[in-house]
Amino acid sequence: MSVAEIAESMKERVAAGSFDKVVKFDCGDDGVLVIDNQTVSTVDKEADCTIGVSLEDLESIVAGELDPTGAFMQGKLKVEGDMGVAMKLGQVL
Repeated sequence: MSVAEIAESMKERVAAGSFDKVVKFDCGDDGVLVIDNQTVSTVDKEADCTIGVSLEDLESIVAGELDPTGAFMQGKLKVEGDMGVAMKLGQVL
């Protein structure tokens, strides 16, 4: 699955949520996924929090197969910026 496909699969959940920050998932050469309030895009921009993660792990997190907290503890994702914003992602993931 590509970053664009993951973004498309998340649009309804994010639009229905109440997330009010900007988070960027940086998948390196595979691209970025940005959640900006109630929108999702693959256009890179400044964010309150940037999460470095592989495309495969991002796909697993969105599918509910990988717990984000567990992934963080295992070093599968790296958080830069406001950690509190990353903690709020549970409401849209």
